[in-house]
Amino acid sequence: MPLEFLGNPPLASDRQVRPFSPAVRAGDFVYVSGQVPANEAGEIVGGGIEAQTRQVFVNLKKVLALAGCTLDDVCKATVWLDDARDFGAFNRVYLEQFPGNKPARSTTEARLMVDAKVEIDVVAYKPA
Repeated sequence: MPLEFLGNPPLASDRQVRPFSPAVRAGDFVYVSGQVPANEAGEIVGGGIEAQTRQVFVNLKKVLALAGCTLDDVCKATVWLDDARDFGAFNRVYLEQFPGNKPARSTTEARLMVDAKVEIDVVAYKPA
């Protein structure tokens, strides 16, 4: 089965197209590129880690929908936090998004490529 590239490469606030696909379906798996807390205009939202994490989940849900997926289909999440001290507040919002079964997850502290507090990518499983 060939790879299916989903969505259009995103625009950032500088109006430059970013060189990646929002998601790629490979058989029954959907790989979602890292989502940052950018709004529709490509600008990073303010408001701290909780507001930014909520925006990331808005963005993840939009990209997952391109493949007919929801957060219920997510089997793996990778999280990058700009500051490990935000871990507790981040986890509170994360738990709101996954109240039932929780995907496998890796979380690390890293300096992000944009001025944001959090980035998340996910892998979903949804038979084609």
